[in-house]
Amino acid sequence: MNDSCAQAKMLNFSDAEDLRRSGWKAADLHVHTAFSSDVVDALSLQPMMLYRKAKQIGMDFVTFTDHDTMDAYDTMEPEATGLVRGVEIKIKDIETVGHTIHVNVYELDCRQLLKLQKIAARGDLHGFLDILNGEGLPFVYNHPLWFEPGEKPNLAAIPDLVGLFPVIEYNMHRIRRQNEIVMELAKRYKKGLIASTDTHSGMIGQAYTLSRGRSFREFYDNICRGDSYIVVRDQTKQYLTGEMNTWLDMISRHDMTQDKKISTGIANLDRIISILGSETLKDFPVIYRAALAATYRTANSGLPAALYIRRESSRMCEIERTLGIRD
Repeated sequence: MNDSCAQAKMLNFSDAEDLRRSGWKAADLHVHTAFSSDVVDALSLQPMMLYRKAKQIGMDFVTFTDHDTMDAYDTMEPEATGLVRGVEIKIKDIETVGHTIHVNVYELDCRQLLKLQKIAARGDLHGFLDILNGEGLPFVYNHPLWFEPGEKPNLAAIPDLVGLFPVIEYNMHRIRRQNEIVMELAKRYKKGLIASTDTHSGMIGQAYTLSRGRSFREFYDNICRGDSYIVVRDQTKQYLTGEMNTWLDMISRHDMTQDKKISTGIANLDRIISILGSETLKDFPVIYRAALAATYRTANSGLPAALYIRRESSRMCEIERTLGIRD
């Protein structure tokens, strides 16, 4: 892959700090709180906790893109400066696309959210985009090469989809090769590019976008024009193992407020963590401690992470062939 232009838009964390000191703004534009349906109800994942964490590490704009809800914003304190209302909406247009895609939308109100949700429920992608463009809302095509479990993606539709969006996403929760292809698509179709964490465990700001702008709208418009940089990390065995430990730590210190289905991206681990997080198992402390210790050992062996990355990597040849992209 010829990625000379893409590399010119990527910065390491040290160089990014220099730009931030000179006035460039930073934002992690894909973050989930405890209000998302697949995120544990942990105290550390409450919106104000995440907001404070984001500001402490220097994020100028902070947004929460929970799945199909903006309830997180009802809990925010009025003095939360730099807060940008956002949401992640999924839509499955059988005729136009054939598989589910995820879209982040920003600066919208509850009326606009309801309108978008109704159209998304009908599976009308073009109607959905008409609303976004007609209302002048900023929006992003999330993780173009990640697909809902069990769905067979229509890979041939992806170039056309990229053409419909002003900005696409380099997602920290995807493997490096997937993100390299996304960068190539952004370059090929002259699209804006953001980098984000898509964190479901509070690891906000470990990948982010740099742009200029006194307001979020100026920040976003500069991204659309390509006047921006991405500061990235990718899904690695080490990172994924660390994230598994984060989930387990939240459970072991009883940071969770109630039972809830979560998503680590690894189905078997999701089931184990859901069991460990249930109040029923905690009524049997000896069994609970043994199960928790066994799960820590399994996670730290690196095997679940390695199997997940291997599975994701195995899909790359077909994606490269369909999209006409080569190393």
